[in-house]
Amino acid sequence: MNADEQEIRALIERWAEAVHQGDLATVLEDHAADIVMFDVPPPHDGVRGLEAYGETWPGFFEWQASGAVFEIVSLEVTSGADVAFAFALLKCGLPADVGDTRLRLTLGLRKENGRWTVTHEHHSFPSDETPPDVLESEVRGLHDHWSERTAAKDLDGLMSNIADDVVSYEHAGPLQYAGKPAVREVCKAGLELASGKVDLTTPDLTVLARNDLAIAWGLDHIAAETNDGPTESWSRATRVFQRHADGWQLIHQHLSYPIDATTGAARTDLKP
Repeated sequence: MNADEQEIRALIERWAEAVHQGDLATVLEDHAADIVMFDVPPPHDGVRGLEAYGETWPGFFEWQASGAVFEIVSLEVTSGADVAFAFALLKCGLPADVGDTRLRLTLGLRKENGRWTVTHEHHSFPSDETPPDVLESEVRGLHDHWSERTAAKDLDGLMSNIADDVVSYEHAGPLQYAGKPAVREVCKAGLELASGKVDLTTPDLTVLARNDLAIAWGLDHIAAETNDGPTESWSRATRVFQRHADGWQLIHQHLSYPIDATTGAARTDLKP
């Protein structure tokens, strides 16, 4: 490590200790007047200028004083003649919450009049959030899986993504089927009604997914060959899913046919 890199390392370590102690003057002293910081909170286009940079710290200092840690875990420095950069990982948070989570820090520096100053600072935490379009694609994939397993009359495959405590409102029967064994019996009876081919699809499926919850709705189409001949029906379906480490599970399902207001009979003949 050369003398410049030693100087920059000492500068960053001094800055980190000042952040932890809530010492604003020391936090600011090695930063350029035109500093640009990309921070964890907004604004999204960054904090620009030393005055604006200084205004971001008092609230953070107050939180630090509640017992939080701000500690460098690793630090790497690379310097040229008058430009340098550094990157670091830090513990940042309440001791009980930090765990393996690390604040990521990147610094850009330039040498002015023989002195290194920070001109750019970038803080971030890794995000555990999966983009909504990826989550929605996963839920659609689960519906495709159910279609395939229905066609194969694979009862175990149909049940593989059903939560143990699922609650299902079915077309017929009691008001609700609670628990995986009860829903399994409904699916088993449905498959056994088909003497030949059976298809289940939801052609115009809508899916909304965020974080670990998703809801999907559409019109289920069932076509089956039975001992009494071919049959088909369309019905309304709403399904709710929860995401676990091993994937999505169905936690609630609501199926229904519209009712004829005059006769009270289910309208199983309707088509979209």
